[in-house]
Amino acid sequence: MDLPILSIIVFLPIVSGFALLLFPSERRDLIYRFALAVAFICFVLSIAVYIGFDIEGARFQFIEKYDWLPDLGISYHVGVDGISTPLVLLTGIVIFTGVIISQRIDDRPREFFAFLFILASGVFGVFVALDLFGLFFFYEIAVFPMYLLIALWGWKETREYAAMKLTLYLFIGSVVALVGALAMYFEAGIGSFDMLALEQINFSLGFQQLWFPFVYLGFAVLGGIFPFHNWSPDGHVAAPTAVSMFHAGVLMKLGAFAALRVGILLMPEGAAYHFPWIIALTLVNVVYGAFIAMNQTDLKYMIGFSSVSHMGLVALGFATLTYDGFVGASLQMVSHGVMTALFFAVVGMIYDQSHTRQIPELGGLMKVMPFAGVAFIIGGLVSMGMPGFSGFIAEFPIFMGAWASYPLVAILAVVSIVITAAYVLRAVGGVFFGDIPENIKDHMHDITASEKLALSILAVVLVGVGVLPGVMVPMVESGVAWMSALLGGL
Repeated sequence: MDLPILSIIVFLPIVSGFALLLFPSERRDLIYRFALAVAFICFVLSIAVYIGFDIEGARFQFIEKYDWLPDLGISYHVGVDGISTPLVLLTGIVIFTGVIISQRIDDRPREFFAFLFILASGVFGVFVALDLFGLFFFYEIAVFPMYLLIALWGWKETREYAAMKLTLYLFIGSVVALVGALAMYFEAGIGSFDMLALEQINFSLGFQQLWFPFVYLGFAVLGGIFPFHNWSPDGHVAAPTAVSMFHAGVLMKLGAFAALRVGILLMPEGAAYHFPWIIALTLVNVVYGAFIAMNQTDLKYMIGFSSVSHMGLVALGFATLTYDGFVGASLQMVSHGVMTALFFAVVGMIYDQSHTRQIPELGGLMKVMPFAGVAFIIGGLVSMGMPGFSGFIAEFPIFMGAWASYPLVAILAVVSIVITAAYVLRAVGGVFFGDIPENIKDHMHDITASEKLALSILAVVLVGVGVLPGVMVPMVESGVAWMSALLGGL
């Protein structure tokens, strides 16, 4: 019997999370080692799925399907394709590196890691779900731990406000998307939530025009689409470091991925009808997010609004409905996920020592934490879309797709690259070069070996995909090729 590797990846974190609650609360070292072991196993299994995926094989692989509630047409149906496989790997990378740098969590670490693993299970579940009910089931599991992780372990100044704001936005968005999904279920008339079966239903043009915005925008709230984006920077700032890494690195990708899987693939004519005006929202995301990021002095807020801008590029790529746009957007989800995880990890390390995130209050940190400085610079080069890094490999096809469909939008969106370079270079210069301020000089020291390991893993991915795009691009292209055939050619 084949190993049900996807089920293990999905359920190992949540089972381990509940197991953690049985540990003695005073055994911090034991709790951390157990959490690290579980995260490492998830990381290794995600690599195994990535390596084992055959780009010349079937569209979906590692498939598992079991009847769950057959009278309602609900099944446990999971599998991965060329688009979701890299996202599973991304989640494995972020959960492992996030746990590594959470060694200093001393406030209820047992509960912290338990909720973090529940969140991870929900994320893995969404990326592998092939049943519409199952996708929503895991989607909600991924959202609810965020409130507790931010409200209980976040930045005291804003954590309750940010946690409630995030939760309300995401739950309202998911309810709106659920209404559209239920409309599809009843309209299809096949008595099944199986998304592969629903893909074969030719919904009427009028139905798609009416219900596509419900599904797409409901999920796109989690993707940070304008004007439903302002929960995101507040959530980034208030969250503890590992949660910020998960929030920006993975959670926002759930919205974009679900909008693609449920919205675009199941109602393509609705997408083609509405994207001419939705693309205007994505342009605002890209340019407005970059300008707002440039005006921030708090490093976390800068990265938070940068995420709004870069996730706008994902939405822009999808909205072009072109082959290049889909390839670029899919790659951008991975590149941005690793990049923001790297950014937030470095900022967390700086804040732990200096107790400030304000750029004017920092400086000269390259002298005391050069490894973190180099890692931050690598993240900055990715953010700027420099050749040789994953950001370029992802953003170039997006702009090619945008030029093919909306040349003016492509021209205007390019402005964001210049603005991104401005705020990244300002942050690098202000934080890592010059003199160390006297008030923090005695507190600053080099990061630990385990923290260097976490940053190394993230940096290697960003450089590796940029220098050797063949490790990921063909896989993504295989997924997009199947989509192209399904949509009748792009």
